[in-house]
Amino acid sequence: MKKLKVVTLGGGSGYTPELIDGFIKRHAELPVSEYWLVDIEAGREKLEIVGKLAQRMVKKAGIPMTVHMTTDRKEALKDADFVTTQIRVGQLAARIQDEKIPLKYGVLGQETTGPGGFMKAQRTIPVLLEVCKEMETLCPDAWMINFTNPAGIVTEAIAKYSPIKSLGICSGANSMMMDIANAYGVGRSAVTARVMGLNHLIFADQIALDGEDVTADFIEKLAQGVGANKLKNIPDIGLPADFIRALKLYPLSYLKYFYLNREMVEHELEELKNGGTRGERSLGIEHALLEIYKNPELCEKPAELSSRGGAWYSDTACSIISSIYNNKHEVHVVNVPNHGTTPDLPDDAVIETNAVIDKLGAHPLAYGHLPARVRGLIQSVKSFEELTVEAAVTGDKATALLALSSHPLVPSVEVAGKILEDYLAANREFLPQYSFTTGRG
Repeated sequence: MKKLKVVTLGGGSGYTPELIDGFIKRHAELPVSEYWLVDIEAGREKLEIVGKLAQRMVKKAGIPMTVHMTTDRKEALKDADFVTTQIRVGQLAARIQDEKIPLKYGVLGQETTGPGGFMKAQRTIPVLLEVCKEMETLCPDAWMINFTNPAGIVTEAIAKYSPIKSLGICSGANSMMMDIANAYGVGRSAVTARVMGLNHLIFADQIALDGEDVTADFIEKLAQGVGANKLKNIPDIGLPADFIRALKLYPLSYLKYFYLNREMVEHELEELKNGGTRGERSLGIEHALLEIYKNPELCEKPAELSSRGGAWYSDTACSIISSIYNNKHEVHVVNVPNHGTTPDLPDDAVIETNAVIDKLGAHPLAYGHLPARVRGLIQSVKSFEELTVEAAVTGDKATALLALSSHPLVPSVEVAGKILEDYLAANREFLPQYSFTTGRG
């Protein structure tokens, strides 16, 4: 069995122990012998802390895996088999700005949904496309598994502008399946569901337990407050029961940003006054986790890691990598170009859906037309995503304005323009594709 070299970009992330834990558990089927953690110079201290914990975890597990830490990306990429990405250009300080600026104008401040997702994509896409170019030379046969948010938008940019093999992942669908399992008191493996939509904008139907359809029953449980998907990074505000019954679909928690927009913005404004944005709280969680990670006696993934969003990250990522490597033909929910999965979106648009995963990659399972009750929302957000990718690649301010103005949660072109100007002014150092020779932007 071929030994594997895996590289994680953003290796100093607090999420990394999740990945290490996943690789350790699957070492018999996924023989990773070299694991490289890569970060930038500004993240060196975190990289050292996280990397040493990873080394202790591997040593305790007694498996033949060597963990390397480096700030030399090209050194790490050479001859890699899989490259996972969890980067945050500008670190958490940039995220906090992304959240606060829209709130000045009464607009949602959230990392991936709305203006925040737009701005994170503008910083991120140029960097990852540069990584893709390096991979073409250093590891042309490697797979890029992208977990960097906004995952769907970033994956679409890679699919459109790079020839490397890639797909995007998110733990959201897996979290939904776990919540269904918990509602029925069964294991995760008993649950299947069809997923449709976009990253952080997915709906599930055809829900089954061991092959028996329980869709209507689960929707009723959901209406009664049982089994609701409660991601740790989303405010716990429930959808009305009559709306859930009318929708007849299981929406990911992120849909509350659209269906309860006024309530969610008010909640975020209150949070801003009383404790800061989610980014500020994540910064505090990260500092606390790093202090825990420093303990030389710690040699396993700490329970406190679950306080971050992204539960089930390692299971999602490692299962998909194993399915590619072992040609398993398993069905997973991934971000992948539409290619006829639904005629209601462009073929080259990246969607989040069920796909068969084998050594050739992801083969999405066609589901036909989107239901009318969610079709308009999905198409509207997809237009925003397409324009966001174009703006990130070209640095064209007119396209950027169109992108923000087209998002359903941005109330007017005037507000979109103000948010854009503030964003560009705050992010100059991370936007090489934009021209700043005149005016604020």
